[in-house]
Amino acid sequence: MPYNKNKQQAFQAAQQAFVQLEDAYQQLDEQSPDYGHQTKRVHEELNEAEQIIEKAYVVATEHQKHQLDIYANELMNVKYELFK
Repeated sequence: MPYNKNKQQAFQAAQQAFVQLEDAYQQLDEQSPDYGHQTKRVHEELNEAEQIIEKAYVVATEHQKHQLDIYANELMNVKYELFK
């Protein structure tokens, strides 16, 4: 049973990292004097989310892997938007 618990914890950590990235990304405001700081935070959240999702993918169930794939695609979209 601990193995299943680890799967669930890893998946929940990935979900949380993704939500934190979304929050940081949605708060980006090019007109804000804090835009540089906001951008740095998004980069940090992006890097952290990528690492956590990668680790979760190793122990994920098939259903969780599907959701992690969706998160990974969204991360790529954020990355594209940041670096275009």
